Amino acid sequence: MKGNIYTVKHRNALRIFFAVQGALFYRELGSRISQGRTGLFWTFFEPFVQIMIFVSIKVLIFSRSASGFDYVSFLALNFLAFNLFKNIVNKSASVFRQNKALFVYKQVKPFDTVLARAMLEIFITSILLLIFVALGYYLGHDLNVKNLNGVVAGFVWLIVFSIGLGLLNASINAFFPNFGKLVSFLMTPLMFGSAVIYTVDATPLGFKDILLINPLTHFMEMIHGSYFYALDDRYVDYGYMMFWTLSVLFLGLWLYRQLEERIITAL
Repeated sequence: MKGNIYTVKHRNALRIFFAVQGALFYRELGSRISQGRTGLFWTFFEPFVQIMIFVSIKVLIFSRSASGFDYVSFLALNFLAFNLFKNIVNKSASVFRQNKALFVYKQVKPFDTVLARAMLEIFITSILLLIFVALGYYLGHDLNVKNLNGVVAGFVWLIVFSIGLGLLNASINAFFPNFGKLVSFLMTPLMFGSAVIYTVDATPLGFKDILLINPLTHFMEMIHGSYFYALDDRYVDYGYMMFWTLSVLFLGLWLYRQLEERIITAL
């Protein structure tokens, strides 16, 4: 009203959501940096260690046999994708407990903290991707992409799948803390069973069917099948991927909605 000393500006729900996400993102980033140099260093150095280990194994045990594609670039791409999945899911486990003080503000919902932590992992992965691209050009590795849209779509789809699992992990872990530890423990065997360090086509016939039960294998095959000219997506079942993505999203959101009030009051 004209003449009023104070003017109240009402923000719509979308603006509030983005404001909360921005604040939570910077809080998560500050928390990650405050962990110390060792934690921050390992965040960026871990994929390089993984690549060096598996390249060394290939050279020492399997020699330098031609695979039809740049194996270093193959590992870099796959570890970026798998670590993004692993970090979103694992680091969501404790997100409610670590941010419980914020839930006194009605604008901040527990779900917001899961999403903000996922955004931080995407941000870190983007920086790692730029580092790998720069090193790849400098060292002369093959960085030609067959289908960039397919690679981007694979990463985006994987992120949605990871957030669904992360929300499910966070909701269960809020009441059963050992559940998050179990999920974290399973990540190493999951890596070896998800076509991260090899292609499905390179495995024995009977083993292919077992690998393809794992939905993450389809994501990895989609991503590196779209990247390398020597590979394809013949083993990718997009309907199967959609089924798993919608299932974990529905289950994660449903469980979260059932437990939201208890999560806020119980922590």
